[in-house]
Amino acid sequence: MKKLLTLNFLPVNRDLALLLLRILVGFSLFYKHGIEKLTGFSNMQTHFPDPLHIGVTPSLMFASLTDGICSLLIIFGIATRPAALLIVTNLTVVFILLHGGSFTESHAELVYVYLGSFLCILFAGAGKYSLDNRLLKTS
Repeated sequence: MKKLLTLNFLPVNRDLALLLLRILVGFSLFYKHGIEKLTGFSNMQTHFPDPLHIGVTPSLMFASLTDGICSLLIIFGIATRPAALLIVTNLTVVFILLHGGSFTESHAELVYVYLGSFLCILFAGAGKYSLDNRLLKTS
């Protein structure tokens, strides 16, 4: 019974867990938000938010970088921690300034889940199953 409750029969593999986390949240961010920013950049310039008051184009460029490019880097485990830092920065701005840090705003909980997931990747790194590890021999 104890084995069943604690799932001790499953091997602990943190590197596999990091790989799954990187692929799942990286793909979700890229597919849902990255593709639309990269392919519809010119159309989005008319209505994209500018929460830091740096201009719509720089705001959209940074969001395109994080959602479109950095999410792919995360999936493959290339420059994982710097990419995660950029994504976390963008998501923090979105959650605090656009959603007011509140879950009552539309899609705020998704931003929060993304933020938590990419914070985990930022602190844990890419793991053994990554190009970072293969190229830099970090593990």
